[in-house]
Amino acid sequence: MPSGKVSVVGNGPGELEHLTSRAREAIEESDLVIGYKLYVDQVAGLIEGKEVVASAMGKEVERCRRAVSEARAGKKVALISGGDPGIYGMAGLLLQVAGEADPDLEVEIIPGVTAAGAAAAVLGAPLMHDFAVISLSDLLTPWELIEKRLRAAAEADFVIVLYNPRSRGRSDLLVRAREIVLTHRQGRTPVGIVRAAGREAQNQWKTSLEELTGCLEEIDMASLVIIGNSCTYWDNHRMITPRGYPL
Repeated sequence: MPSGKVSVVGNGPGELEHLTSRAREAIEESDLVIGYKLYVDQVAGLIEGKEVVASAMGKEVERCRRAVSEARAGKKVALISGGDPGIYGMAGLLLQVAGEADPDLEVEIIPGVTAAGAAAAVLGAPLMHDFAVISLSDLLTPWELIEKRLRAAAEADFVIVLYNPRSRGRSDLLVRAREIVLTHRQGRTPVGIVRAAGREAQNQWKTSLEELTGCLEEIDMASLVIIGNSCTYWDNHRMITPRGYPL
């Protein structure tokens, strides 16, 4: 039987209206849809009648192995990934698994709207200059390395986008990250927070590095925190980092 294909599909923020045309096509063309249950539910309107394998958080390796196995058996598989599959998504892991099992297997990476891009659009234009994206999750990365990256980004005056800023088991890491950034940045530095960017439950908060701790209870794993650089400012409720054009 000829080998099938795995399409790693970025579903963007989660609403169908944010899917790219190619992402829709790949899902509709697939024989089998695999993904984290939340992401599969978000594309429910496109997968009626299809074979679906939905699993819990923490089953990423199993999902990739199943996708590769089914594709090698001849199926067209859509592996759903949140946001963009190449940014904290499933693309890298799938390529690793496929490389070990069948280096010749056809794999297509279909980009999606990133959480950083979606959150930035809600806030205004905070990512108009160089920026660093850092996850505060220490499940797969030692905190010592995360701290090193935070210090480097803060010292270099990057706008900093924080993924996975706070959870029940990691409620203090955002506080520690704030303290690190404060050693290189003024307390009045603008900070924007967006929860569930691009979804029906979307919400946002305008604050500063100094006052960030007052928003902690609003922040969870569905939130992104964007810390401005030395030039970022608030214009009414819009967060702007100038690119440098003369006006």
